Amino acid sequence: QLQLVESGGGLVQSGGSLRLSCVASGFTYHAVVWFRQAPGKEREAVSCVSSSGATRKYAEPAKGRFTVSRDNAKNTVYLQMNNLKPEDTGIYYCAAGQREQRSLRAQSMCEMTTEYVGYWGQGTQVTVAS
Repeated sequence: QLQLVESGGGLVQSGGSLRLSCVASGFTYHAVVWFRQAPGKEREAVSCVSSSGATRKYAEPAKGRFTVSRDNAKNTVYLQMNNLKPEDTGIYYCAAGQREQRSLRAQSMCEMTTEYVGYWGQGTQVTVAS
């Protein structure tokens, strides 16, 4: 059973940066997806990274501003967020894929859907002030 813990959220001015971290032991062979949920809105996927780190995907609002990366030696996945905007405000969650990626082909895959993941962190609040 994976347990994911996010950190790094906070209050930042528009145009600022934050780096979120997601730590979990044992998720070396799991893809990781970052989601966020703004007040009154549905949860949406922001980015994903395959277990090998070879594949990274971004939702349109995140392209060019967010960078996902992972350090499997440290059991950590990061989401670097630059040029933050007030509309980026929300709770950010990391989630791990339901299945381990044991084949080389699988280790280069990730999907940005809630159906793809099976383990969730508790979330970290990001607030961007205008």
